[in-house]
Amino acid sequence: MRWSEFAEKELIDVGGGERIGSVGQADLLIDPETGEIRSMLLPVGSSWFGKRQEVREVIWSHIKKIGPEMVIVERGNGFFYK
Repeated sequence: MRWSEFAEKELIDVGGGERIGSVGQADLLIDPETGEIRSMLLPVGSSWFGKRQEVREVIWSHIKKIGPEMVIVERGNGFFYK
């Protein structure tokens, strides 16, 4: 799958059924040794006047299913704010 296709998808928490965010807004955290994706970093809220945003990290192994319109994520302990 190309990034342009993946970036259009919404992230959905399977437990709560809530929207987490859009893949297109995420930055990827990549393991420099293996080249594997470790997690996606999603901005939370909006940035005003250069104020630092909080970030929600979605650990890659917590992705359970990638569908045609959404990505299903099992929350578990895989989310945290930085």
